[in-house]
Amino acid sequence: MDTALDQKFNEAIWVAHSLFNRGKASGSIANLSFKHNDKIYITATGTCFGTLKREEFSMIDLEGNQLDELKPSKETPMHLSIFKAKSDVQAVVHVHSTYSVLWSFIPDLKETDCIPDHTPYLKMKLGTVGLVPYEKPGSMELFTEFDKRVNISDGWLLAQHGPVVPGKSIMEAFYALEELEESAKIAWELHNRL
Repeated sequence: MDTALDQKFNEAIWVAHSLFNRGKASGSIANLSFKHNDKIYITATGTCFGTLKREEFSMIDLEGNQLDELKPSKETPMHLSIFKAKSDVQAVVHVHSTYSVLWSFIPDLKETDCIPDHTPYLKMKLGTVGLVPYEKPGSMELFTEFDKRVNISDGWLLAQHGPVVPGKSIMEAFYALEELEESAKIAWELHNRL
């Protein structure tokens, strides 16, 4: 019995359910992954954060080779790009949260730091948020654009799509994602009142 792996699954499932239940993930379009013993566990294609179960994670290696029968998320290459580029990252969360997506439509955002730090918490919990230009979700074009920017920022906002946030643990990635979405909400509200 691997208690460390059990804990990671429990945290990942709690995070998924929490994000879904509070409207920060919907349908079957979010994905998350975590690393354990040189393997990546990533939500399988078509899974829903609201009902996610342990048996709905696909297991792959760091090269993306499938190690079980479940097909991994179509956005697996983005997760692998982060794990390869940032050795301290142990988890990645990607959702299509409302305010982050809305903010990505603002013209002339800074490419390497696109969300203003109106409060200190985004920088404290995550750091800089890079903007990745729009490409079709799951496409090689998106993965190419993402790869170009993976080392430039600490987290990313996919234009017209949503945030991608890494962490040294599942819970750290979750907290950083929460702060990114809250910062995008504050930026959006202030932008529309000025």
